[in-house]
Amino acid sequence: MNPKISVITIAYNCGKEIESTIISVIHQQYTNKEYILIDGGSTDNTMSIVGKYRQQIDVVISEKDRGRSDAFNKGIQHATGDYIVMINAGDLLTENALQTFAENYREGYDVIKGHTIRWDELTNCRTIERPVIRYNGIPFNFLVCHQSTYISREAYKKYGCYDVNLHIAMDFDLMLRFTRKGAKFMKIGRELAVFRMGGISQSSGKKRHHEMLQVLGKNGRNGLQIFTFSIYLHLRTLCRNILNMINPDLKNRIIEHVS
Repeated sequence: MNPKISVITIAYNCGKEIESTIISVIHQQYTNKEYILIDGGSTDNTMSIVGKYRQQIDVVISEKDRGRSDAFNKGIQHATGDYIVMINAGDLLTENALQTFAENYREGYDVIKGHTIRWDELTNCRTIERPVIRYNGIPFNFLVCHQSTYISREAYKKYGCYDVNLHIAMDFDLMLRFTRKGAKFMKIGRELAVFRMGGISQSSGKKRHHEMLQVLGKNGRNGLQIFTFSIYLHLRTLCRNILNMINPDLKNRIIEHVS
């Protein structure tokens, strides 16, 4: 089996991080792939760095957009692969990630997830995020880690793409919607990507919580479930903050590892 894989990178003013991401993609030995880069109209040196590798990137678009969801959707519109994976600027594919996916995937699944290495550059702490493939009524285990989530192009056509009105919890919404509509999930017990911690979803706590609660309502959860999840999010944030004051690595190993 040799599925075509579309790798999509979205970027905006990511001159310090974009090169390592591009290199991690173009150095993949797997040949049946395409690389799509969607830039939101960067005003720094992002596009000059992209230009160094232009011949190795299949599609490059640089224009203003409506945010990350809009950029994701643009990439999906241009993708021709059987499966699509999002590797944002700053994140990395592990060595031979695409080959590992191709060797372990099975036909007939809409969403296939591998393990993600969560890397805190400040402390050099690395933890392993194992995939979530069941999103319960109250999804206490909710992290998506789209960097190691491969979604079939047909699934996007069948269940829809990203909600452009969401700016942080769009991937959470996608997983709940796919689950609600009967998508088939599978997991691969291999490390496929590195998530460099500290991005927008890590730093916009209140807005993230608001969007996550909004997403629960959109996807059929009742008031009690939403209230319970809200309490959980606040307790989780409190624990994270306390652990961060004690030892950031402890926070990463306990909170992130079990979520």
